[in-house]
Amino acid sequence: MTRPAGMSVRLRLTLSYVGFLAVAGALLMAAVWFFLLRYVPTGDLTGQGGFAPNRDDLIRAFTPVAVLVLVGLLVVGLVGGWILAGGMLAPLTRLTQAARAVADGSLSHRIRLPGRDDEFRELADAFDAMLDRIETQVVQQQRFAANASHELRTPLATMRTMLEVAMSTPAPETETLLRRLAAVNTRAIELTEALLLLSRAGQRSFPRETVDLALAVEEATETLLPLAERDGVSIRVIGDPAAVAGSTALLLQLTMNLVQNAIVHNRPGGTVQVSTRAGATDIELIVENTGERVPAELVGTLTEPFQRGSGRIRGDRAGVGLGLAIAASIVEVHDGRLEIEARPEGGLRVRVVLPTVDAGS
Repeated sequence: MTRPAGMSVRLRLTLSYVGFLAVAGALLMAAVWFFLLRYVPTGDLTGQGGFAPNRDDLIRAFTPVAVLVLVGLLVVGLVGGWILAGGMLAPLTRLTQAARAVADGSLSHRIRLPGRDDEFRELADAFDAMLDRIETQVVQQQRFAANASHELRTPLATMRTMLEVAMSTPAPETETLLRRLAAVNTRAIELTEALLLLSRAGQRSFPRETVDLALAVEEATETLLPLAERDGVSIRVIGDPAAVAGSTALLLQLTMNLVQNAIVHNRPGGTVQVSTRAGATDIELIVENTGERVPAELVGTLTEPFQRGSGRIRGDRAGVGLGLAIAASIVEVHDGRLEIEARPEGGLRVRVVLPTVDAGS
C-alpha cells in the first residue's frame, strides 16, 4: 500500500518539545510583565529631574534578553528534543528491523530488547513470543508435510502397481488383487481423513459448549468394545462427571484416539483402564494400558505424526500413526496439556488435563 510521505515520529516529537518550551517561555515572560513590570511607574520617579529607571527603561533592557533566552530555549529544544526522541524511539527501530527480517523469511530473528520493563520492552517480548510460535508452527508444518507426502506416496504407488498387475494377470488372481487393492485404498482414505482432522484440530474456530468427558469416555469404549474383544483386551472404566468447555466432536475424537491407541498397542489378554477425575479448576482423563515396554527416549516423540512406540508405523493393525498427534492437537486448542509416560511394567500412561467449565470461561 502506497502512502504519501510525512514527517517522521522523531521529528514530530522534537517539534512537540520545541513548541512546549516556546509556550513555557512565552508564559514566563507574560508572567514577568503582568506581575512585575506593569506595576513599575512611568516617567520621572524622583520628581527632581534625576535618573531613575522607570517601566520604559526596564522594558528596553528586558526585551533583548528575553528574546535571546527564548531563542536559546528553542535551540536547546531542537537539539535536546532530537536526541531524546532518538533515544526513546530506538526500540521501535529494532522492532522495525526485526519485522523486515521476518518479512524476508528470517523467522529465527529475535529482538531480545535489553533494559527494564516498560511499554517498549513488553511490545518486544510479545513480538519475540509471536515469532517463537510462528517458527514452531512452520517447522511442524514442514515436517508434517514431508511425512504426509511420504506416507501417502506408499499406498498410492502400491495401488498403481496392483492395478497394473490386475490388468495383466488371469481372472482368478484378479479377484485377490482387487481385494488387496480395496484394503490399501481404505488405508489411504483413512490416512487422508486423519490428515484433514489433524489440520482442523489445530484451529480454534469451533463453538464451545459444555461437554461431560465421562460421557465421551462411555461412548468411546462402547464403540471400541468389538475391537477390544477381537484382540482379547479388557476395558475398565472409572468415571466421575467431568464437565469441560469445548467441542463435543473434537473431545469425543480425543477420547476415541486414546482408547483405540491403548487397545491396538497392547498384548493379548491385556487391559485398558480409562478414568476421569474432576477437580476445582481442572479435570483429568487418564488412559493406561498394558503392553511392551516403551523406551524413555521414544516417549517424547509419540505425539509426532506417523510415530509409534516401536518407531515408524508398519502394518494395517497400527492404523495411520496419527492418533496421538491428533490427540495432542485437540488438547492444545482446548488450553490443556497432554502428558505421556512409560509404565515400568510395560505400556503407557496418558494423562490429559483440561480446564473445567468455570476455569475455562
